[in-house]
Amino acid sequence: QVQLVESGGGLVQAGGSLRLSCAASGRTFSSYALGWFRQVPGKEREFVAAITWSGSNTDYAESMKGRFTISRDNAKNTVNLQMNSLNPEDTAVYYCAATIYWSDWSRPGGYEYWGQGTQVTVSS
Repeated sequence: QVQLVESGGGLVQAGGSLRLSCAASGRTFSSYALGWFRQVPGKEREFVAAITWSGSNTDYAESMKGRFTISRDNAKNTVNLQMNSLNPEDTAVYYCAATIYWSDWSRPGGYEYWGQGTQVTVSS
């Protein structure tokens, strides 16, 4: 089992950058694939990015490609999301998630463990 805690959210102006981090507990962190999702009130949770156990493979939602970068440090039990060129449409609560599988990484149902989320607000 793994517990996830996100940090790094906040208020930023359009065009700015933020770096989200997710700290995981548990000695088997490297056994989990990790993902970032986001959600705004009234809408479904949306896939942002995912990374495999070793970090050798990543995937991004189309609208995040070229702007967001997911990375992980298995020695520090952390996964990060570097977000650049932010726009107001990126405003959401961002969640970190972990799964022992790599079969359904772009859907919330593909993850067994979730953090509590961190708010990102982009002002125009």
